[in-house]
Amino acid sequence: MRGPSSSHTAASWRIGKVGVCLLGEPLAKALIEFDAEGGWAPNYEEQGTVLGMTGGLLDIDITDRDIVDGTAIAVKRGIPIEYKISRFPTDHPNTVRITLEGAHGARIVLVSVSLGGGMFETRMLQGHPFHTQGDYYDLVGWTAEAPIADQKAALNQLLQAGTQAVWSQGSASSQFHIQSAFEFNPNVVQQIRSLEWVSKVSISPPIMPIIAGRESRFDFTTYEELVAFNASKSLSASSLGLLYEAQRSGLSEVELLGKMGELVRIIEDSIAIGLKGTHYEDRILHQQSHLIAKAEKERLLPGDSLTYRIIENISAIMESKSGMEVIVAAPTAGGCGTLGGVIKAVCDAKEIPQDVKVKAYFAAGLVGVFFANGPGFSAETGGCQLETGAAAAMAAAALADIFGGTSEQALGAASMALQNTIGLVCDPVADRVEVPCLGKNITAGVNALAASTMALSGYAHVIPLDEVIETVKSVAASMPRSLCCTGLGGLAATPTSADLKKKLSCVTCS
Repeated sequence: MRGPSSSHTAASWRIGKVGVCLLGEPLAKALIEFDAEGGWAPNYEEQGTVLGMTGGLLDIDITDRDIVDGTAIAVKRGIPIEYKISRFPTDHPNTVRITLEGAHGARIVLVSVSLGGGMFETRMLQGHPFHTQGDYYDLVGWTAEAPIADQKAALNQLLQAGTQAVWSQGSASSQFHIQSAFEFNPNVVQQIRSLEWVSKVSISPPIMPIIAGRESRFDFTTYEELVAFNASKSLSASSLGLLYEAQRSGLSEVELLGKMGELVRIIEDSIAIGLKGTHYEDRILHQQSHLIAKAEKERLLPGDSLTYRIIENISAIMESKSGMEVIVAAPTAGGCGTLGGVIKAVCDAKEIPQDVKVKAYFAAGLVGVFFANGPGFSAETGGCQLETGAAAAMAAAALADIFGGTSEQALGAASMALQNTIGLVCDPVADRVEVPCLGKNITAGVNALAASTMALSGYAHVIPLDEVIETVKSVAASMPRSLCCTGLGGLAATPTSADLKKKLSCVTCS
């Protein structure tokens, strides 16, 4: 992705893309509303929601540099896109209501939420309950008045094997929603469109990198199931992660290793780009990553070369993010520096083969799965423990795996790293994902190195990873809203932060 925040920028981009697909015709006008009491109201522009949403609505790829100029491109195309703070019922702080009007008269209203790390869920469409996370082929149809039993019977005769329609009946019409793991047969779509009581049909292709519905039988989906499954097998954490991903995606291990290798390439490219220097006006911190090598050369530093490279790499990734370069949000954009920065530094220092490094990312991903199924990755629902805390746990597991640690050691390392970050607040200064985000990423990287070192040395992690993750979830639920990426507490509420926000607003406006 490009942009400062995965929950703001990447998720909004995906929501906008899906919305336009469901509109079913070229976009003519859009109204984007945020609830006044939600997490996005104070900072939707500063943290890249406008950048992502506008790009998605205009079908600008999130890795395309043009996304930075989305607002100007919308004006040039004559497409008014209005952003507004309103009041409407929500059950998640990252909720957005979108009203889209098409060039041929269509109009839709959808309500979606950002779940963190770029994941999202659309929950309402045209006033009907509706569920999509962008990982299926979605077909939605609206019907004129007719006996719904007759409609269901007629539609069921046309459905592809393995699919079924979910119906929602309104006072004057109904809505049906069909999800498929495979592309819809064009002939079947045409037959559905031709049903006399169907007024409109829209199709949204999957937008997530892995398509759902192609899963095989899972050997485990929870931490307890993993422990039981692996008791007699003694597979490494990376092997378990790769197995899970193969069963989740339906892809072969060779394909998955290839995909992961490409992600690692992008991560390490972002390090190289950051070290060369990036330019983007709307930021607090400009290049600092080059200062480490300079100070090291002048013998001004108290640590060792591995520590220097960790700080340098993590800084470079964060600078690429702030410079609107392409990054991998692993697990989030706010926590993107930790995992890749520390893994590359350690692997370079210890001359670890590329294939070992790439596979270790599956150990990190395995921890990410348990986190995603627990508290998730949204700082708006639980602070930075859900971002750099998760990143530290993922990186610790990967490092332990790289050096031949057992799955128990790798997951124990993740447990210890996460124990060190419980309750960590999210308080970006001036609503930019830079300060104290950079320092928290660097601290998370060093935390991961220490936790993996302890685990490999035989230190006891005491509390199993699943219990630590559950603790993080309960702590997140008790944290005040002001400490959860709202700009209302912590360092974000300091006079210096307010002053920086004003100055940056002036730079942006000029």
